[in-house]
Amino acid sequence: MLSTISIASLSVGSAAFAQDNTPQASDEADDNVIIVTATKREQTLQEIPVAVTVTSAETIERAQVRDLIDLQTVAPTLRVSQNQTSGNATFSIRGFGNGGNNTGVEPSVGIFIDGVYRSRAGSGISDLPNLKRVEILRGPQSTLFGKNASAGVISIVTQEPKYEFGGSAEASYGNYNALVLKADVTGPIAENVAFSLAGGINKRDGYATIINTGEKSNERDRWFTRGQLLLEPSDTVKFRIIGDFDRIDENCCVAGNVLDGPTGNVVRLLGGAVNSNNPFDYRVNANYATTNEMDNYGGSVQGDFELGSLSLTTITAYRGSDSSYVNDADFTSAALLDSVTEDRKIRTFTQELRLASDFDGPLNFLLGGYYFNEDIEQQASVAWGAQSRGYVDGLVQGATSGALSIPLLEATFGALEGAPGRYTNKFLAKGQGLDENYTLKDEAWSIFGTVDFEITDRVTLTGGFNYTKDKKKFTTDVISTDIWSGVNFDAPQYAPFRQELLYRGGLAKEVGSARGLGRSATAAEIAAFAVAQPVVFGAINTGVTAFAAGNANNAALNPLNTLKPLQFLPPYLNLPNSVEDGKSADDDLSYTARIAWKATDSINVYASYATGFKASSVNLSRDARPLLADRAALTAAGLTLSNQSYGTRLTNPEKAKVFEVGIKGNWDQASFNLTAFNQAINDFQENIFIGTGFVLSNAGKRTTKGIEFDGMVRPTEALSFSVSMVYLDAKYDSFVQSAFGDISGQRVSGVPELATTLGAVFEQPFGDGNTFVLSGSYHYESSTPQQDGGLLATYSREVNSIEASASVELSNGVQLSLWGRNLGNHKYLTTIFPSVAQIGSISGYPSLPRTYGASVKYKF
Repeated sequence: MLSTISIASLSVGSAAFAQDNTPQASDEADDNVIIVTATKREQTLQEIPVAVTVTSAETIERAQVRDLIDLQTVAPTLRVSQNQTSGNATFSIRGFGNGGNNTGVEPSVGIFIDGVYRSRAGSGISDLPNLKRVEILRGPQSTLFGKNASAGVISIVTQEPKYEFGGSAEASYGNYNALVLKADVTGPIAENVAFSLAGGINKRDGYATIINTGEKSNERDRWFTRGQLLLEPSDTVKFRIIGDFDRIDENCCVAGNVLDGPTGNVVRLLGGAVNSNNPFDYRVNANYATTNEMDNYGGSVQGDFELGSLSLTTITAYRGSDSSYVNDADFTSAALLDSVTEDRKIRTFTQELRLASDFDGPLNFLLGGYYFNEDIEQQASVAWGAQSRGYVDGLVQGATSGALSIPLLEATFGALEGAPGRYTNKFLAKGQGLDENYTLKDEAWSIFGTVDFEITDRVTLTGGFNYTKDKKKFTTDVISTDIWSGVNFDAPQYAPFRQELLYRGGLAKEVGSARGLGRSATAAEIAAFAVAQPVVFGAINTGVTAFAAGNANNAALNPLNTLKPLQFLPPYLNLPNSVEDGKSADDDLSYTARIAWKATDSINVYASYATGFKASSVNLSRDARPLLADRAALTAAGLTLSNQSYGTRLTNPEKAKVFEVGIKGNWDQASFNLTAFNQAINDFQENIFIGTGFVLSNAGKRTTKGIEFDGMVRPTEALSFSVSMVYLDAKYDSFVQSAFGDISGQRVSGVPELATTLGAVFEQPFGDGNTFVLSGSYHYESSTPQQDGGLLATYSREVNSIEASASVELSNGVQLSLWGRNLGNHKYLTTIFPSVAQIGSISGYPSLPRTYGASVKYKF
């Protein structure tokens, strides 16, 4: 059974060596020992029939991996993208990942820390304290962990308290004034009680500069503390109690300019500055730095009880996550947007219960239950800035060749409504926008289990299941104060204005055609033509007049349609209402079937088929709009608003399936793991930014076919080489109603075909118990198209990153190190997107530049 997998420390890479074929159940177990705690049976990494990547605390320490975002450089099957705030990270395994920019979307890649589920990625990205290892399980894992994990799982395992007094203290200093201080201590309190305490800070100056204010951005300012108690009242009972708190308070993250579109000229006419088209100069324009504040805290109690040939495990946990940010989202020095803010509170309670057997016979089982209860409160706002009126006025004039302007539209609409001053200086006034409040309550439970049956000593069949029931209830309270975006250009009272515009436009077009100009005629040219050819002009005038009168209320031919895209923040229809109840209820039965064959003492082969599930996600954003299918019912109920728009409130559940075959080999000086797979997710929940917000929708089907390889060879006792590679063929089999139209058959943007990490470690003892260690790795991702979709523009991202460290580990517990990350200073765009409210422009987040430093650590 694989409900909880504990995989011992590895060096660089995932493969390991068989130093001793006898499994050990201690922390000092051989490199390739896996302790399957659910059944109390132990297997080596090479024997376990599952696709898993393991990164040890030693590897993470040598590579100076500070958080889960950095982990991708040592685990190529994992990709992490950080976007507009410190807490908005998206984790992807085998090209599948979502949830980073929408609080209502649980990630398809589940994050567990010491068996406790972190429902949002942002609550798991702080420093990694007292690590034992990080396990990355690929493919759906619902039958193993009991909770949503349709794409994979990142399981972080930390050290338990020890009964021998000890600890460590570490200080690290690097460029950009990077300072990391960490310490931990562990030891006994009583004969059967042990404790551990850990804490640390992580600070760094920003490497990006806001030109017009002089502020720094993309800094680090974090700290954490963590305490544990281990109680073992008897040989058959053990309790592990954990409490933790971490805080992030920093300025992050800047976006550079990738394409300066036509709106850039309007910004410059207002006296504003647009970022240069070199996002890697890390110099940007903004009115203030984006501030991020996040507190994550919680506690858990794990109890393990031995009941003869059965074992019972229970994990009870409560988590809290509070975050807020304030963002100048237009990424210019002009005051287009006054602010974009978000404040959210997440409270999560989980309870897991597992019963596992340890029979001598060929049959063993695991049966578990899982309960999840979460409350989310989110407040957000977006407000126009002092120059928004001039900005949109410039766009209006540009779209109409100067025929219309914001003041003219204000006066005209007011007059036609019988109140000439109603809109004077009201369109796009500073502070207008949307004030947003959302709540989400999620309650879910599941029953899961696995059964292993040993047909022979070398062949084992495994079956697993998970039945999940998930219910969500959500509410919105969004207040719109944006008068401009609420004006209905199709309103009946504006018919005379539309008729006049149709007449003038039609007349200019027809006269231009009659004169052979190849364009619309100017007013002077029309007047001259009327004098020169009165008969022809009279016929044209009669026809155009009739056309304008007959189509003044034809929405399809409304001459103001070109201005509708400039109504960036249309009014919001709240729910629940009489048509939309704001609820979802999902249930699913997932299963796993696997056969494992120990072909020889050194070769193991397996094949498996698994399904997975993730419940509906809710669009907790200003872009959550009613389904088009509900339009008739909403209209009949009198609920539709001016400029009513449609989209999605929530998505359908994700349903995953994967077929996988693997072979694992292990010899004295070499080992490897090779996996081939075909993984698909139906109704994958895509969250795509379109320039003014996010569109949450289901892709009909996404498929990734691929090959994964981990290998290691040790030519001498001092030297070892490792390689981890993954090839991915990721595409949309069906995505007809994406935010940018039908993209069925296209490759998934941002997923590299090839990713690899090559590593080497040289360890040379010297003196009495001292060791010199030289460690290095090279991480590569092949050139990958990135599409912003809306502009159909494509850019490529290629990653070449070199990490290295040199350490002296002395027998007295002192360790001195020099380290560097991205030593080649390779630069790339992690993500590109349509610039906010700037049609035709593209922005992108630049990668982290080269970092380096020195550290000293003392273990006692």
